[in-house]
Amino acid sequence: MTTPPTLDGLVPAALAPRGFRIFLHDLDLPVDIGFHDFEIGAPQRLLVSVDVWIDAESFASQDSASAAWNYDFLRTEIIRMTSGRRFNLQETLVREIYALVAGHRGVTGLKVSTRKPDVYPDCAGVGVEMSSFG
Repeated sequence: MTTPPTLDGLVPAALAPRGFRIFLHDLDLPVDIGFHDFEIGAPQRLLVSVDVWIDAESFASQDSASAAWNYDFLRTEIIRMTSGRRFNLQETLVREIYALVAGHRGVTGLKVSTRKPDVYPDCAGVGVEMSSFG
């Protein structure tokens, strides 16, 4: 097997990467969420998205699993967090996901959002978002 040539030195300084992001978008989960009587005990579809900006050292520079920031962790932990549990508010779940991810290795920025896609027939969804930037 031939090793491909490296491209070091070919990227102009003006195009040097300044941001590194790992994301999980629209994880579709049944969640017991909502405070209205008709919502309690009746799981609804909830779409969860997480964008995680990480420092350069945490962004894999080698083609190996051991060098990567493990985004499977996002999916697994969110599923674990929502399974068999009830939430009154999307804000509560977003805060818990945010706290879980914010303390993870190399995180420099974070955005977590949830949305219910089936609440109104004339809307793509209703939801909340929390981020480390405005």
